[in-house]
Amino acid sequence: MKLSELSVRRPVTIVMMILIILLLGAISFVNLNIDLFPEMDLPIAAVIATYSGAAPEEMEELITKPLEAQMSTVHNIDGIQSFSARGTSIIAVMFNYGTDMDNATLEMREKVDLAQMMFPSEAEKPMVMKMDPNMMPVMALGFSSDMPAEELKTLIEEEVQNKLERIDGVASADIMGGAEQEIQVTVDPQVLQNYGLSIDSVVNALRMENRNVSAGDVAAGSKEYLVRVLGEFQAVEQVGDVTVATPQGVRLKLSDIADVKLTDKEVSGYITINGSEGIAVTVSKETDGNTVEVSRNVRKALEELQAVLPDTVEMKTLFDQAEFIELSINNLVRNIIIGGTLAILILLLFLRDVRSTLVIGTAIPISLIATFTLVYFRGMTLNMMTLGGLALGAGMMVDNSIIVLENIFRHRQEGEGLIRAAIEGSSEMANAILASTLTTIAVFLPIVFVEGLASQLFTPMAFTITFALAASLLVALTLVPMMSSKVLTVMPGEDYNPESSSRVERVFHKSQAWFDAVDAKYRDLLQWAINHRKTVVGITVGTLVLSLVLVPFVGVEFIPETDQGFYTVDITMDKGSRLEETEKIVAQVDKIIADIPETDIVFTTIGMGMGMGMSTDSGSDIASFQVGLVDLDQRERSTAEVVDEVRTKVEKIPGAEITVSAASMTSTMGGGTPVSIQIKGEDIAGLEPLAEEMVQVVSKVEGTREVKSSIEGGAPEVNVVLDRTRIAGYGLTPAGVANSIQASIMGTVATRYRTGDDEIDVRVRFSDSFRENLSNLSDLSISTPTGVQVPLEELGELEISEAPTSISRDDQERVVTVSSQIFGRDLGSIMKDIQERVDKEIILPDGYSIEYTGESEEMAEAFGNLTLALILAIILVYMVLAAEFESLMYPFIIMFAMPVTIVGVVLGLFLTGRSLSVPGFIGVIMLAGIVVNNGIVLVDYINQQRAKGLTREEAILKAGPHRLRPILMTTLTTVLAMLPMTLGIGEGAELQAPLGTVVVGGLTTSTVLTLVVVPVMYIILDNIGLKLRKKLRWDKGVGADATGGNIGLSD
Repeated sequence: MKLSELSVRRPVTIVMMILIILLLGAISFVNLNIDLFPEMDLPIAAVIATYSGAAPEEMEELITKPLEAQMSTVHNIDGIQSFSARGTSIIAVMFNYGTDMDNATLEMREKVDLAQMMFPSEAEKPMVMKMDPNMMPVMALGFSSDMPAEELKTLIEEEVQNKLERIDGVASADIMGGAEQEIQVTVDPQVLQNYGLSIDSVVNALRMENRNVSAGDVAAGSKEYLVRVLGEFQAVEQVGDVTVATPQGVRLKLSDIADVKLTDKEVSGYITINGSEGIAVTVSKETDGNTVEVSRNVRKALEELQAVLPDTVEMKTLFDQAEFIELSINNLVRNIIIGGTLAILILLLFLRDVRSTLVIGTAIPISLIATFTLVYFRGMTLNMMTLGGLALGAGMMVDNSIIVLENIFRHRQEGEGLIRAAIEGSSEMANAILASTLTTIAVFLPIVFVEGLASQLFTPMAFTITFALAASLLVALTLVPMMSSKVLTVMPGEDYNPESSSRVERVFHKSQAWFDAVDAKYRDLLQWAINHRKTVVGITVGTLVLSLVLVPFVGVEFIPETDQGFYTVDITMDKGSRLEETEKIVAQVDKIIADIPETDIVFTTIGMGMGMGMSTDSGSDIASFQVGLVDLDQRERSTAEVVDEVRTKVEKIPGAEITVSAASMTSTMGGGTPVSIQIKGEDIAGLEPLAEEMVQVVSKVEGTREVKSSIEGGAPEVNVVLDRTRIAGYGLTPAGVANSIQASIMGTVATRYRTGDDEIDVRVRFSDSFRENLSNLSDLSISTPTGVQVPLEELGELEISEAPTSISRDDQERVVTVSSQIFGRDLGSIMKDIQERVDKEIILPDGYSIEYTGESEEMAEAFGNLTLALILAIILVYMVLAAEFESLMYPFIIMFAMPVTIVGVVLGLFLTGRSLSVPGFIGVIMLAGIVVNNGIVLVDYINQQRAKGLTREEAILKAGPHRLRPILMTTLTTVLAMLPMTLGIGEGAELQAPLGTVVVGGLTTSTVLTLVVVPVMYIILDNIGLKLRKKLRWDKGVGADATGGNIGLSD
């Protein structure tokens, strides 16, 4: 018993199966996590090593190179990059996609242990960690108040931070900005010198005085008591009462020789929120945490905190990833609903019967809900890719049901009963819809084998569409025949009366008249095409050639950027610039940003990095703006347009390097900047002029913005070159002298003052006036073990110099990177112009090389993999068709629908101004499986009619008009279901719009041309087969007649 017959004979069983599917799907949907993108498994790990005080050159030689040498022996490595800065070395190891990162990091740790044997003894043990996009904060909060800064920070630590870190799914809540208190003991170096004291004397005195000591046990009767001597400070005033002994034995109170006060710690930077100084809290989720769920829990906790925090504390959300995720997902769900509704309306217009429309309309929700079950058990989430797959499949889900119902309907019109029509009509179409479903699913198989970021993003989409189509096939073969046998009716056209009919009936009657006219016109067109086959082929080829002329006008890019309504402005001053100078530039930039009408919130960090990644740069010469814009529906300009205006204005500000960039999806995923050019060579002195020349070349290319080199200006520094012979003569050591200098300039935390549950640093330092004059450093007195004060200039020399702030290496070669943002042009065109200019204008010396990396490298790799996937998809489609028709020739007839899709693809991208990107390329692969479906239905029906004894031309002229309506229905439902996605309106729509544009354009033109081209190619190839058969004297074959024959494997 066939499946369709079983469904008709056992309706209760089918209903129960559908209810089970709906129940499981509903439960699965409730338990599915929501995120913006699928879980990203980036094959990157890093080794972070520290060697306090070492210059970049020493870090490179002593730490980086040994680590690189060991890391290069790890298996499955794709590349190694390193970054050596003062006291820090970071080695990033890129592995091939598919590598088991747990085993890889384990092997890296073993290699680190080997490399550490060559490290200096003072170097710390390196740390190995996997790179994870989840390390980035998912939310940032801002707090401002008129209360003292230290009180605000204490309040945030105790009330906000602790509560947030207890939330399920939150990994950490980190505080940035604010003030901390410390007890500063400020001494005058001249006073110390007069008494024969050093700063170390003061530090040691404080350490000895602030101690609780256990003195042992004493017995009293039958008990023993622990004796504790409580010597810790109980009040700030007690710090000033500490006595310091001079070499002459005189004991001085600390308050007599130093200024002791409780004050704020000295900071090199601070944070402002919309111009008011405040505190920021960044929230990071656990690796397996769900962004939306974590954000919702944090928001709930913040509502509870509002009742606890004083009214003077103002709280703002600086950014929240979940907001964009929710808006994007809701927008995509809305598109699915709109698209599905449009598809059902088209069905109603064609079928002119509510019952028939409901039979097919049930295919969409049931297939969707069934897909949720499969998505859940596959371990995927609801994200832009999986929901995008559902949006793409929403129109295709009814295709199988349309074909089955239309054939059942035709049997009913021929006078068959409900049961027989349902069984026979569905059985006749079973092979055709199975083949069309398999061809669509087959094109997604090669995508699974694609590597890189494209695979991470689009493999879940491929699975989702496959699940949806498989569910729709099951519905078409079970539920549709069963429901048709119960509710399908046939409207007799002769009963129509314009005067007594309702408005709906009149609309249906007019639509039927229009369909009849279209059928007649199509039959005439088909007759003309059969008689003018060469003209049809010529027109088709000409249209294809004309579309190819437009190809150069269609740009190429990696992945479309989504408008997240957020951008950053980074300011880098000359190395060593004072905070006051940085603040002047910040004020100018702040005014420019404030004048932008779309600005909603401005979060500024001055003197410190944002701390959103591994980089935690800080210093008085840097600043950063994090700017949030109003919602997309409240502004007319995109984030990219706003960024370009800000970029243009800040370029006029002298004295700083200012970069402006929109929040980027690809940078979060490791794609880098759009334009990134690496120049490799061992000599930094040779790399620098090449980098400057490259910057000039790239700057000339239209569409490039903020072209810069990774070579930064040297940081000014004072090198104290100690004379080991002299310091040994005074009984000193280099480490002792260095500690004295460090205590004099940075200050030394001598001890800590306990206040309840908190501890406050007690810092001993020279006055500010000492650090404001470089000559004071040479006069600094160093105390010898005998109490003699020796000026620093007696122990060595002071040299002023500039040193590189960092050294970058790629695959164990020194490298300089020239990078650029882009605007107004596609990445492919810009990179083409850059490469042409580089080849003409830059001459590389021996030993130097150039590599194009960043997004352009990712794009080239992704397009190469997807091209292979497209070729494999076409081969698989042919194999499925050959197996279905048991013929080697008929697949070629049907696949002639593929080349004509290029017309719609190119025209669609050209008219919408969109570039061909990875999502668009995925759409091209999808078309390889979709566009053949119409040809399958048409050719299958032609063969059925020829098997009944009709001549070839008669079969074509009958099959064409008969199959026209289901072909138009399936095409229109798919196109209209994807139309909301194609328009690209709303948050996150930019990512799916190119895919929708490609599919809608390609499917539309392919359908129009297929209705004519496929019948013509059927005759042409059939004639070729006839001639071959006559030549080879193949006289046998099914359907062989004077007009042609069947060219199948059985022949």
